[in-house]
Amino acid sequence: MEKLIYVLWRDPRSEAADFHRRLREEVAPQLLERGARGLVLNLADEAARGAAPEFHACVPAMEAFVSVWLDSACRAMRQPFDAVLGSLGGRVASYVVSESEAVRNTRFPTPPGERTPGFVQIAMFRRPPRVAREAWLDIWLESHTQVAIDTQDTFLYTQNVVGRALGFDSPRYDAIVEEGYPPAVHGDLRAFFDAPGDEAKCLHNQALMGESCARFIDFDKLDVVQTSQYVLKSAGG
Repeated sequence: MEKLIYVLWRDPRSEAADFHRRLREEVAPQLLERGARGLVLNLADEAARGAAPEFHACVPAMEAFVSVWLDSACRAMRQPFDAVLGSLGGRVASYVVSESEAVRNTRFPTPPGERTPGFVQIAMFRRPPRVAREAWLDIWLESHTQVAIDTQDTFLYTQNVVGRALGFDSPRYDAIVEEGYPPAVHGDLRAFFDAPGDEAKCLHNQALMGESCARFIDFDKLDVVQTSQYVLKSAGG
């Protein structure tokens, strides 16, 4: 089984609310009908707006992410899914990824199709040329993982290593990260850094996180988007 992450940009002629509604009410059922083994929507909607700072190396910013699990990401098996997502009329990029769940969501179990409490931050970045790939993977997946867990209040932390981009116009990314934060974090930077009401701890954790990220991320090539998450079907069953 393989995981694909589709990155979507809205057709500017359509309204954001309608774009997100169509993804939930029209597109998601079609993807399930076509045999998706797992399906998660992450929508940069009004409910997630202002939840935490964003970064946009890619302009215009992406507005939705669709994770689909298939038996195979070969062209013949993914084409029906490509067609459904392409029918929205906006730009679509897609990536085959290798998923690692450093933190599984056990704090906020949510019925299928309902909005996961809080918000999910999607971060997309490249490997800096100054860091060899094996060293980059070791820093990110082995060293940085615990720093991220220790310095932030996250209930979900998924690291996706990009294996290949699909489509000639997909922007280059080497990593896609999904991090879930509880409702109390929305708009509160101290809570984001697991330091509610404690400015000194917030600054300490923020500095540790920034220093760790700088080892393997060029911030001018970083995209960070806050989203509402909808798990339509868990890949684990």
